[in-house]
Amino acid sequence: MVEKACRVCNYLTEAKKCPACGSEDLSSKWKGEIIIADPERSEAAKKLGISKPGKYALSVD
Repeated sequence: MVEKACRVCNYLTEAKKCPACGSEDLSSKWKGEIIIADPERSEAAKKLGISKPGKYALSVD
């Protein structure tokens, strides 16, 4: 199955619904990815507004 990115929070998933925010607005057009293990300690997560661990797209079309 192909990973899709949530247009709301950029979370990458193979599911039909985003497990991070619950949105069903997913896109197969995304660029770059970042894995956040500990959002509390990650400066990148803070700058990107990420509050849950996981794999995220950097840009979603």
